[in-house]
Amino acid sequence: MTYVGDTGEINATYRPADEVEILNRPTVRNAFVATGDVTNGEFGMFQYDMAPQAGGPAAHFHRTFSESFFILEGKVRLFNGDKWVVASKGDFLYVPQGGIHAFSNSFDEPSSMLILFAPAPPREKYFRAMAEIAASGRQMTAEERTEFLASHDQYMV
Repeated sequence: MTYVGDTGEINATYRPADEVEILNRPTVRNAFVATGDVTNGEFGMFQYDMAPQAGGPAAHFHRTFSESFFILEGKVRLFNGDKWVVASKGDFLYVPQGGIHAFSNSFDEPSSMLILFAPAPPREKYFRAMAEIAASGRQMTAEERTEFLASHDQYMV
């Protein structure tokens, strides 16, 4: 229990859509709906929209946060550490800390999902950095890539 008061508080945070940071990349659109600075570090929630055939990250895990995926539109391939499943609107995948996972849009239609991180790591920094690296054309060595990913609590398997 983190709230011990008896009467409740007026402390909700409202964010209109025009205050949500959008990061547009060639095949992916990230909307940083709720970052840790908005949720007191309790969770982060992003909308992740993928163009047709956008691909996605290879199998990986995180040590300090769980990750959940809720499909809003289209189809997304989700890897649960054991097998790939085709998820569609309304489907959900929870990945605890240390859980191996991946996702991909390998279909000919766009897709959209919510990603929830708990507690809230600053994942927006990771996505911004990935966009900057891609836009610059910079090629990282395997060692640089491993170090970069580890600095964002992402470990490839």
